[in-house]
Amino acid sequence: MTQQGQAAMQALIALFERDGYLRVEPPVLQPADTFIELSGEDIRRRLFITETQNGEELCLRPEFTIPVCRDHLAHHGGSPASYSYLGPVFRQRPGESGEFLQAGIESLGRRDMNAADAEIIALALEGLSTLGAGRMSVTFSDMGILAAIIEALNIPPQARRRILRAVISGKDLSSLIQAEPSGLSDHAGLLKAIEGLEPQAAKAMVEDLLSIAGIASIGGRKPGDIAARFLARASDQSGVPREALEIVEAYLTISGDPDQSLAEIGKLGRKAGLDIHKALDTFEERTGFMAARGLDIKSFSFSARFARNLDYYTGFIFEIGNPECKNGKPVVGGGRYDGLVQHLGATEPTPAVGCSFWLDRLPGAAS
Repeated sequence: MTQQGQAAMQALIALFERDGYLRVEPPVLQPADTFIELSGEDIRRRLFITETQNGEELCLRPEFTIPVCRDHLAHHGGSPASYSYLGPVFRQRPGESGEFLQAGIESLGRRDMNAADAEIIALALEGLSTLGAGRMSVTFSDMGILAAIIEALNIPPQARRRILRAVISGKDLSSLIQAEPSGLSDHAGLLKAIEGLEPQAAKAMVEDLLSIAGIASIGGRKPGDIAARFLARASDQSGVPREALEIVEAYLTISGDPDQSLAEIGKLGRKAGLDIHKALDTFEERTGFMAARGLDIKSFSFSARFARNLDYYTGFIFEIGNPECKNGKPVVGGGRYDGLVQHLGATEPTPAVGCSFWLDRLPGAAS
């Protein structure tokens, strides 16, 4: 890295530390199963994976958020803390280096969540200015509003997850329309019992039932394989009523500046008779905190269909970039992930929000 690049990196970390984000560097080797479980099996082909003598799969860290949260739990438990980082991450990327620099910040445990969201995006924009980036555009959404709409429509938990996965993956929702059940009616009691459980917990319950029944294998398949197959079939039957899906699709068409978008979402909620006031209040309060920080809110672009391809986001999400950046890809991305720290072992929900800088996409920043 040139002296100019090093100076830019030092200035970025100094900015983060100025606002109380302590610099940390989690271990490069991380348990692979955590990333696969939270980001889906598709990420496996992008990881650099090795195996211990005990058969545990480890990977070179593909990002910092999960490793930072793991370290936070190990050293601080549930206490609020803010972290910054700068270091290499490793992912298989066709046509690009598998090792690249990433910087970022994570705010864990703050209860003034809307103020924390505003702080993160303000620091992201200030950080880009520190790195000499030109004018950037901000695209954002709110997974909390989507979740509130789905909940208000009384969509079954299994189908809710399918909708969220479809949105995150950018897939068409038409395949989720409710169909007549086929082949699983004899297991209605079990389906009811696992309804609402997280995938891992549901799989464990089915495995336990097979074990209690003394079933070691069927056709060469072990209980884990049988459970996974059953749950996949059950998921396929968890459709969504057409009327409910039409409301979700109507929400996904909404875009514009924050104020305009908030008004359109409110109008949709009133027309459909949905109680989503709490989510709308959160949206409005967050926007107010951003404006109070002097951010040009009118230039921000809300898109209900915008999503980041990670399952752990629960609220405000955003990306920052411009067409001149490498391959036109965003240079900063982040959002709120309130369930992640508890999923990793915290005893209670921990509010969390952060963002990462892809430094190799900024001309000259990491050179």
